[in-house]
Amino acid sequence: MSSVLIITIILAYFAMLVLVGYFTSRKANESSYFLGNKQSIWWLVAIGMLSDSMSGVTFISVPGNVLNDNFYYMQMVLGYLLGYLVIAFILLPLYYRLNLTSIYTYLHSRFGIVGQKTGALFFIVSRLVGSGARLYLTAIILQEYLFSKWNMPFWLGVSIIIVLILVYTIKGGIKTLVFTDAIQSIVLLTGLIICIAILVSKTDTGYFDILAQSVHTKWFNWDIMASNNFFKHLLGGAFICIAMTGLDQNMMQKNLSCKSIGEAQKNILTYGSIVFVVNMVFLSLGAVMVYFMQSRGIEMPVNDAGKVVTDKIFPLLAFNYLGTFAGIAFVLGLAAATFSSADSVLTTLTTSTYIDLFAMDKKDKSQAQKDRFRKLLHASFAVLLLLCILVINAFNNQALITTIFKIAGYTYGPLLGLFAFGIFSKRTVVGWPVLVICLLAPLATFFITEIPSEMLGGYKFGFETLLLNGLVTYGALWLLSKRITQAVQ
Repeated sequence: MSSVLIITIILAYFAMLVLVGYFTSRKANESSYFLGNKQSIWWLVAIGMLSDSMSGVTFISVPGNVLNDNFYYMQMVLGYLLGYLVIAFILLPLYYRLNLTSIYTYLHSRFGIVGQKTGALFFIVSRLVGSGARLYLTAIILQEYLFSKWNMPFWLGVSIIIVLILVYTIKGGIKTLVFTDAIQSIVLLTGLIICIAILVSKTDTGYFDILAQSVHTKWFNWDIMASNNFFKHLLGGAFICIAMTGLDQNMMQKNLSCKSIGEAQKNILTYGSIVFVVNMVFLSLGAVMVYFMQSRGIEMPVNDAGKVVTDKIFPLLAFNYLGTFAGIAFVLGLAAATFSSADSVLTTLTTSTYIDLFAMDKKDKSQAQKDRFRKLLHASFAVLLLLCILVINAFNNQALITTIFKIAGYTYGPLLGLFAFGIFSKRTVVGWPVLVICLLAPLATFFITEIPSEMLGGYKFGFETLLLNGLVTYGALWLLSKRITQAVQ
């Protein structure tokens, strides 16, 4: 595919998003930006959440990683289903009962203002790192196949992407994102299905026959010592879902924009069901890609050390072996992944900072002053996201999806511990000890997980690191807590 065709597709896609943003942001106000006037259509929210959670990481990393990890990722997806039940029937009723805009306002009622700000800070760090990693993955593909051909430096290409996102999100906020993210989910999945169909059409074997013959379609690993053991993935998936969806302002803000708790619950359960099916499709794409390359004798992409770079398998096939139509489908899917990786996070990081850190919603300022401050925050987070991507570009050296979940195990763990303690305990900790505990818990977890496996009888930590981190946080809070005798100030 020529670089001119690629940029034409991306610009046309961007123009569509801007047009949608224009119509949805007309007469937008503060309520529209934060909660879409509480009028969001639940099934649109469910579809839109799909692109936000999957993004370029799922689009590229998950299929490619089948080469190394078979279908073991589905063990985590099964855990997600358990997590969605907790979100639907424990967390959402709590958020709706308290009529929250930022979910970290709840922490104020249990741990005081320091607790609220601590929760918000950990969310901000978690989302900046996670979204930066997701956007980085798609940006390096665009850099390799587009920007580098024009001798454009990586930082400039990423800057252009983020500026484009700012154009359609800075005014409409959540009201705009409900529609644009739904469109991006549909585009992403359409691109995926087209690529699978073209791959299968170029083989002499049917889709289901390929899956039946593949040695990479194993679902379960029962080796208790392995990091990808079934029970570790199931438990890790459940708590990753609870933390990265239910305790994440970025994911919950759209749920809180639904008309009622009933519609929000329908949204999250529908979304969970779709996630299960779509992940199966993504993994099947990986199996088909490996079969296609092996049957054609195509060499796997490798790095300088001779190790297979699984993140490059899908783009290698799309741009070089599957024809122009598949290339267009891939670019559209990648564009959807790229924009959805960052558009909602700018809005939700702004929301949490505006409400939790600066309490601008309670200050005696004119609406014009508040709007200017909100837009300044929105633009500032775009700059921080760019810096985060550049840092990741300098240091990333492993499969990106593993990197993201490993980081999340450390940054989302304190949030898991805080909310669990707040919901299930009748005790409290107030003031700076909350922040100190949340800073030390990830450090303690890191040292525990870095213990050589030989000293643990061969046991290797996997994604259950998040649960361990949450337990350390919970335990430390309990040790320093006292029974609640009056309202927390």
